[in-house]
Amino acid sequence: MRRFPTLAFVPVLATMLVGCGGGDTSSTSDGSGPDGGSRPRIAYVTNGVADFWTIAEAGANAAGGEFDVEVEVLMPTGGVTDQKRMLEDLVTRGADGIAVSPIDAGNQIDVIDAAAERTNVITHDSDAPGSRRLAYVGMDNYDAGRMAGRLLKDSMPDGGDVFIFVGRLEQDNARLRRQGLIDEVLGREPDSTRYDEPGSPVEGGGYTILGTLTDQFDRAKAKANVEDVLSRHPDVDCMVGLFAYNPPLILEALEGADRLGDVVVVAFDEDDETLQGIKDGSVAGTIVQNPYEYGRMSVEILSRLARNQDAGIPDGGMVSIPARTIRTDEVDAFWADLKAKTGKD
Repeated sequence: MRRFPTLAFVPVLATMLVGCGGGDTSSTSDGSGPDGGSRPRIAYVTNGVADFWTIAEAGANAAGGEFDVEVEVLMPTGGVTDQKRMLEDLVTRGADGIAVSPIDAGNQIDVIDAAAERTNVITHDSDAPGSRRLAYVGMDNYDAGRMAGRLLKDSMPDGGDVFIFVGRLEQDNARLRRQGLIDEVLGREPDSTRYDEPGSPVEGGGYTILGTLTDQFDRAKAKANVEDVLSRHPDVDCMVGLFAYNPPLILEALEGADRLGDVVVVAFDEDDETLQGIKDGSVAGTIVQNPYEYGRMSVEILSRLARNQDAGIPDGGMVSIPARTIRTDEVDAFWADLKAKTGKD
C-alpha cells in the first residue's frame, strides 16, 4: 500500500469549508490535488485487522490508480483509542479525505466531527448516524441480518437453539446485524431500532436465541467462546458468526470437539475457510458484503470530493452496496470472482 508523507497541517478557516462538514475541496482546472500540485491524499481506515479488510484494501488501491490519488490504508490494532489517534494524525498531516469504519460510533461522534471540520469524511462498512460524515458506503446491516435469519430458518425449519458470536456490539453494523437476525428468526415485524439485550435468551416460533458472546477482535477469545458454548450447551443446534473471522473459528472449535456437521453454521463475509466450509457442507451459507467495492467506492467518492467534482452522493448519504446470500450452488463462481479481483491464488 502507498504511504503519503508527513505534512505540516495548516488550519482551514470555517469560512472555507465546503459542503456538509467537508473541508477545503478546491482544486486546479487540471484535476490535481487541492494544493494545486501533488495528487490528492486519501486515507482508508478500517476497524481492525482481518482478511475482509485485505479485500477492501485491494479495492481501495485499485481505485487509487484509477482515479490518480495517493491511498493509505490503516488498520487499527488497539481499538477505539488507536483509531482515534489515526484520525487525528491524518488530519494533522493534511489528508484530503478520510473513509473510516467507526469502532464505537456512539462515542466517536466528536472525533469524526472534528475531522469533518478539516477534511472530507465518509464512513464505510459501519456508519456513524448523527455525525457530520458526508456519506456512508455499505449495506443495510439490519436487512443483512434478516437475510442471515432466513438462511438459518431454511437450514433448520423445525426450530432449535442458537448462539451468536461477534467481535463487539458497540459497532453500528454488529448491533444491526444481530437484531435483524433475531427479528427474522423470531418472526417479528421489521424494526431496526429494537434491541434485545444480549444477556437473556429470547424465543419464538420454535427458535431460542440462547445468547450472544463478544470477543473484542481477540481470536483466541473468539474460539474459546465457541468451546465454552459447546461445553455448557452440548445440544446447541446452530451457531452464527457475524464478523468475518468468527465462522472459521467456529469451524475450528467444532472440528476440535468432533462436532463438525452436527451444528448448523451460518456465516457472514467471505473468509476462505468459510467458503470452503460451504463447499464441504459444514457451513449452511454466508451473507457477503462487497469489501472490494467498499474500498474502491470510498476512494472514488473522496477523490471526486477532493477535486471539487460531483461525487454522486444520494440524498440521505447512503451509498448502498447490497449484500448477497452465498450457498453451495453459488460458492464456486463467487470465489473465482473474488480471487480474480484480489489477485489471490
